[in-house]
Amino acid sequence: MVDADGYFAVLGRADDVLNVAGHRIGTADVEGSLLRHSAVAESAVIGLPDPIKGERIKAFVVLKPGTLQGAGLTASLKDHVREDLGPIAQPSEIEILPSLPKTRSGKIVRRFLKAQALGEDPGDLSTLAD
Repeated sequence: MVDADGYFAVLGRADDVLNVAGHRIGTADVEGSLLRHSAVAESAVIGLPDPIKGERIKAFVVLKPGTLQGAGLTASLKDHVREDLGPIAQPSEIEILPSLPKTRSGKIVRRFLKAQALGEDPGDLSTLAD
């Protein structure tokens, strides 16, 4: 947005930004990059604690029907993000899921994915569709 004095302000939620080795990366940027790969139907990204980088990127993807899984595909996805956004945005881990957890309105529940990855209690899940 632009205020009355012409100053720009970028609005957004803090949980939509990852801080990887001092670089701020939007989750939507990494998710969009993954979606541009021909094998990916859906994607979600979270930040996990990292003792050296502060946060590391973990991605969750749902593949398009007929796509074969394997180490080659995971490497291809990582390389795709690296080439598209740069090395700092490359996920350190990619997990392939049959579906992403969503609310009844279709919004991806990233806090559930993060809690599951950290072995924590995800809290109230009454809004999940499944």
